[in-house]
Amino acid sequence: MRFLIVRTDIRTADDADLAAAWSTGDRLRDETTAPEPRRQVLHADDRDAALRLARALAAVGRVRAGRQRVKVLPVTQPRARSARRGRTTP
Repeated sequence: MRFLIVRTDIRTADDADLAAAWSTGDRLRDETTAPEPRRQVLHADDRDAALRLARALAAVGRVRAGRQRVKVLPVTQPRARSARRGRTTP
């Protein structure tokens, strides 16, 4: 499975936005409609490599200070075991 490792800026939220989201039960941030600005993007072929890269990015000063975050996202789904061997599943 391939992974995408992304370092993004954290958007600040106003108190009014936080109160509105809290009162209506909505999300404060919705990544599908308004993603955070990306600062760095890396790719990895397996989970262990992705986590190692994420740990390295987490050592950046702005991440440690809480102004940026590191996300590890799966890009592709793993194939069925029998499909790798050329067999079809019922």
